[in-house]
Amino acid sequence: MTSPRTETLERAATSPSAPRRPDPGTRRSQRRTFTVRKSLTILAFLSPALIFVIIFVYYPMIAGSQMAFRNWNLSNLTDTSWVGFKNFAAILTDPVFYTVLRNTAVWVVASLVPQFVIGFALALWLRRKFAFRGLYQALIFFPWAISGFLIGILFRWMFNSEFGVINDLLSKVGLTDQAIPWLADPTTAMVAIIIANVWYGVTFFTIMILAALQSVPEELFEAAALDGAGKTRTLFRITIPYIRTTLALTVLLRVIWIFNFPDIIFGMTGGGPANQTHIITTWMIATTQRGDYGQASALGLIVVGILLIFSIFYLLAIREKKAVTT
Repeated sequence: MTSPRTETLERAATSPSAPRRPDPGTRRSQRRTFTVRKSLTILAFLSPALIFVIIFVYYPMIAGSQMAFRNWNLSNLTDTSWVGFKNFAAILTDPVFYTVLRNTAVWVVASLVPQFVIGFALALWLRRKFAFRGLYQALIFFPWAISGFLIGILFRWMFNSEFGVINDLLSKVGLTDQAIPWLADPTTAMVAIIIANVWYGVTFFTIMILAALQSVPEELFEAAALDGAGKTRTLFRITIPYIRTTLALTVLLRVIWIFNFPDIIFGMTGGGPANQTHIITTWMIATTQRGDYGQASALGLIVVGILLIFSIFYLLAIREKKAVTT
């Protein structure tokens, strides 16, 4: 005999209206179908961007890289034979390359340090609340909206030896009694382009550091003030450690951008006089203008290699320093 409870359960199980548990295989099939359909939909939406990047970024990069290993010159397009590392050897045996390499190092270091120091100081100043702060921010951020080549042209006129405003100001304050040929002398020409680049790049550091400073909690500064910490100790013990990651990444990005920033140099000196203000990227463009695309592509790969090596060592050094401090 079966109990009334058992009979009720059996009738409920065999009733047409009783809910049935789906088959595990069917459920997996439905999940798989949904996943494939969803993936195809996502791919359809992403495909225009992927095609654009492949056509306008990756294909030119690969095509330009293979030109570095060919005899690719506009003077003789009938012979684009494979020459291996001949273009690299021609660059490394050219004495101008080492002058350009030294100029690049001076250009990066002498531009980066003042940009960072002045930008940090301006960011600390703009973090404070005072009258017309928004106006000052607009004036400081203004250079970033101007073309680098246009800035080069403006500073070329300012440093003109005959009617430039720089020589006029120096003579009026009594620092010089004769016109200085800023852009004709190799030493002063390098100084002039660095001054222009510092004026242009301070804005970047100010924007990035100011954004990072605004994320520092006010409670930390209040606690430091209660503990009797001065401004200098608060800066080096609280502010800088809190935004250290932002500072590190900002410096890395700015090094890469200064290294690949020929606009101001072309606007002011064009690499002269006598190649004394050429950096690697401006020399690469000048080589392209001569029609030697093979050597220009080889220079491009050298630039990529230098920046890649620098980035790896820089990031490793930051990681080791962070591990030591923590």
